[in-house]
Amino acid sequence: MVQSKFKSYDELPLFLNAKTVAEVLGISMAGAYELLHQDGFPVLRIGSRLVVPKEKFLTWVEEQAGGIGHE
Repeated sequence: MVQSKFKSYDELPLFLNAKTVAEVLGISMAGAYELLHQDGFPVLRIGSRLVVPKEKFLTWVEEQAGGIGHE
């Protein structure tokens, strides 16, 4: 499991890349790329890059966790 360097949601960058998604969720890079291509995952394509807006990511996490809020 990947150890996250982030201690709170406030420390996350405004946009997350695949590496950051993997780090935050404790999954592999392959798993992160799989998520980035999954329907319903809040990803934006900017040129050839895939990024996830921080607030959309937090909302997605809350939905996956059954509505548990972040503070």
